[in-house]
Amino acid sequence: MKHIAVTIVAIVFPWSALSAADVADVAPAARPNIVFILSDDQGYEDAGFMGSKEIRTPHLDRLAKAGTVLESFYVQPVCSPTRASLMTGRYVTQTGVYHVVRPGAHWGLPLSERTLADALHDAGYQTAICGKWHLGEFQADYRPTQRGFDQQYGHWFGALDYFTHMRDGVLDWHRNDELCKDEGYSTHLIAAEACRIIREKNPDKPLFLYVPFNAVHGPHQVPKKYEQPFTNLQCVRRTYAGMVAAMDEGVGQIVAALDEKGLAKNTLIIFSSDNGGPAPGKVTSNGPLRAGKGTIYEGGIRVCAFATWPGHIPAGKRNAQPLHIVDWYPTLVKLAGGSLAQTLPLDGRDIWPVLTEGAKSPHEALFLPGMAADQAALRQGDWKLLMNAGKKAAKRPGDAARGGAIELYNLSTDLGETKNVADEHPMIAKELQKLLNKRLATAVPLGEPQAQPGSQPSSD
Repeated sequence: MKHIAVTIVAIVFPWSALSAADVADVAPAARPNIVFILSDDQGYEDAGFMGSKEIRTPHLDRLAKAGTVLESFYVQPVCSPTRASLMTGRYVTQTGVYHVVRPGAHWGLPLSERTLADALHDAGYQTAICGKWHLGEFQADYRPTQRGFDQQYGHWFGALDYFTHMRDGVLDWHRNDELCKDEGYSTHLIAAEACRIIREKNPDKPLFLYVPFNAVHGPHQVPKKYEQPFTNLQCVRRTYAGMVAAMDEGVGQIVAALDEKGLAKNTLIIFSSDNGGPAPGKVTSNGPLRAGKGTIYEGGIRVCAFATWPGHIPAGKRNAQPLHIVDWYPTLVKLAGGSLAQTLPLDGRDIWPVLTEGAKSPHEALFLPGMAADQAALRQGDWKLLMNAGKKAAKRPGDAARGGAIELYNLSTDLGETKNVADEHPMIAKELQKLLNKRLATAVPLGEPQAQPGSQPSSD
């Protein structure tokens, strides 16, 4: 069966802006459909709702305005770790997924982990993934259809050609984890498949639709028409902007499909990038944040994000409470009426009161792990402490020493992390380091036992 991409010319959003008071007066509805959209390598400031003056994202902006923008939303420094954290509600220090899972790697998200798709499937949801998996494939049990997803479409890895779907000379495009030879620009195909799933949704079940676009990750490729509005930008930045625009168009198509099926009013839409933008200043823009992808500075782990559900999440709001992608697991499972009883303990916390009632972050101190078992940060209020931030990720962390270079920043006065004040505030640094070491004491090694020794970590 062929699946043809449909171009949506006009999109009508059925909801209007609601205040917090309005939300409080809305009676609880049936369990929501959940659409989780994850962009790839998008800069913190590369969307209109985050203040971009260069890249227009009208569909994302309209969704963000209808909901709440999350200004202090944290993820992992690179692709696979963020996906592992979302799928498990557990930090990478507990799953071992510190790095990118590359093609042929003899490891992936441990099979002992219960996934978000597992939990929502058990709660009675129809579950589907359209886009990039990136959590292992070397054995069938590691693939999406064996990890809780009823339907799968897209690619197992990153950095594939957007037009040929090849990576390193191998086709990486699959439907239900079987090789698929659909032709077309990958962003278009992913959006079209997401729309098809919405239109053919099981009427007796709520839907969990996970849409991890490979946009806007390299290689930087886009049909020329998408570059035309950005003639003021130079070289790869122009192509990248066109890729953002193509993804934004795809998001608009997904919303239009929800509207067409009468599902928009009872659908929670979440949007986030998987890590900070790479090559900031050349390809991406992380705004005032320091550094980018691969680091535990703000530019590497603080991303553009929002959540929208008409009548439930206040519209037109901006929330600055520190939250982490691990928090979506317990929040969504609880919202879906599912069970959080499981063998492995969760690190995530229910953030629904933060989103709907203006509550404070449930994290007294937010743990921000990096790409090695002794590389991490901790944020408590406006204070952020970093350990070994400049250290290269170890090939196999094991029981690395819990010490090293310490940096301390006050984000309220130094969002760009320009002045290390650890020497000026030794007691604060000491207390935060104590809390951080306590978290790192339970860190597990990289990958599973079958991970091949000497395999090279990657940030692709």
